[in-house]
Amino acid sequence: MMEAPRDVVELLRRLVRIPSVNPAGNPGTDGVGEQRCAEAVGEFLEGCGARVELHAVKPGRPNVVGVFPGAPGRKRIILAPHTDTVSVAGMTIDPFGGELSGGKVHGRGASDTKGPMAAMLWALHEMRERLPGLEHEICFAGLMGEEAGQDGARDFVKRFDAEFALVGEPTGLDIVHMHKGSLWVRLTTRGKACHASAPGLGENAIYKMADLIRCVRDEIAPGLQADSDPALGTATASVGTCSGGSKANIVPDFCTAEIDFRTLPSQDPERFLAFLTERLRRVDPNVEIQATQAGPLFTDPAHPMVRVLEKAGGKCVGASWFCDAAVFSEAGIPAVAAGPGSIAQAHTPDEWIAVGELERGVDFYRTFLESC
Repeated sequence: MMEAPRDVVELLRRLVRIPSVNPAGNPGTDGVGEQRCAEAVGEFLEGCGARVELHAVKPGRPNVVGVFPGAPGRKRIILAPHTDTVSVAGMTIDPFGGELSGGKVHGRGASDTKGPMAAMLWALHEMRERLPGLEHEICFAGLMGEEAGQDGARDFVKRFDAEFALVGEPTGLDIVHMHKGSLWVRLTTRGKACHASAPGLGENAIYKMADLIRCVRDEIAPGLQADSDPALGTATASVGTCSGGSKANIVPDFCTAEIDFRTLPSQDPERFLAFLTERLRRVDPNVEIQATQAGPLFTDPAHPMVRVLEKAGGKCVGASWFCDAAVFSEAGIPAVAAGPGSIAQAHTPDEWIAVGELERGVDFYRTFLESC
């Protein structure tokens, strides 16, 4: 980063200007991977007095970890935003401009999660001389890959243990102590191609997929309404993509569809996937099913660190989205998500965060650290 930024706004603008798009799906840019962002964050952390390491999770895609010095044997607190962003395809502003106008910083990641990350980093900067004397060891972890696969968090929890993890997400400074799990399912049906003038000679893979989608819409999705959580509502299902065939006059021999299921903490993901597989294969015994899971989150709101966050100004809430906090929780590390900005601005074509909210985030994180 060369010369140190003057304030949290300048820090965020610099981070937004470093492309770190997750390469999954359609990134909309050649600027993929978290390497440059991790290096810039590492340089800033070193300036705050941290011992910094980059852990390569995938080529060009490291986690950046900064551990602040102090007495040995202290329990560890982790501050953990993610350094990757979603695609920039379809954005209506310069995704990497980091423009400041109307009291807002604009660009991809300004809300999710370079805004919360900048606020965390600036709080550490303001606390840098006091961190060694805290009761807990403070560890900052900029995690790669949260937007697809959560590989960074999964790698991190294999290397580090902690008493508590505070994940940086745009929550309006609410404390997300519970959220739904995610199950992304990709279905593939196979058929037999032939000339469309004689469709009886072939086997239409799109028709097979239509039957499966009808099953999801008319049977599986309504069945999810049977269980409800007071904070999270019900589990949901949404068919997000469907494509197949190659030409109108050819009976299609393949079709794929992707479905997003959001599950409750009370629902066992493996049992739900087994049920889903059995039900879909009643419709098409040969359907190919690929699944990617992200676990739900529940952290006891009575946890001492959650109480500290409440004193800093947050309140406990649930969320329908998922984040890296669940990976920490699965590894036995109590975790919540909290940070400045709104999830309503995340992933949008004109993503932004208000400067006032960003500055309140610095105060929130600093107040939390002062009690650690």
